Amino acid sequence: MKYADTYSKLAAFGRELLRKRSIAEGLPLISKYAKDVIHADRCSIFMYDADKKELWTTLADGVEKISVASDKGIVGQTISARKPILENNPYTNEYFLPEVDKESGYRTDSIITAPIFNSKRQIIGILELLNKEGGFDMDDVRFMIFFAHYVSGFLELTNLYLKEDSK
Repeated sequence: MKYADTYSKLAAFGRELLRKRSIAEGLPLISKYAKDVIHADRCSIFMYDADKKELWTTLADGVEKISVASDKGIVGQTISARKPILENNPYTNEYFLPEVDKESGYRTDSIITAPIFNSKRQIIGILELLNKEGGFDMDDVRFMIFFAHYVSGFLELTNLYLKEDSK
């Protein structure tokens, strides 16, 4: 497996993530680790608001905030499919939202997503990586599934605290 030295780095990442007390503190760490392991250019972690039927992220490299209806885009397709999506030619994918590229000035050449499930197997978010030289592959899909599961507990708990604070 090409991620052989990843596991020792994963343990260090996990220890660091445990020190984070909010989504705002944890998302940059999660993003950096995922980009470093897979060698992607950008990472977004979309949180899913089932009540509003919306995906949102405050961590989208190079962009302030992105909100997308949960039935739109490749992230929306990921919710519907409940499994990872790998697309190395996104402009040919009917679900791809090229207007996000137009707004940001960034060109997406490849994309990989994975759903993030909570302890009840409900989707609470989508992990998305963009632009890996040479495109993404099935090893990347396997890592995304593993990593989305690995960070799900942190995201579930901090998201729960966020909802409690907004009451």
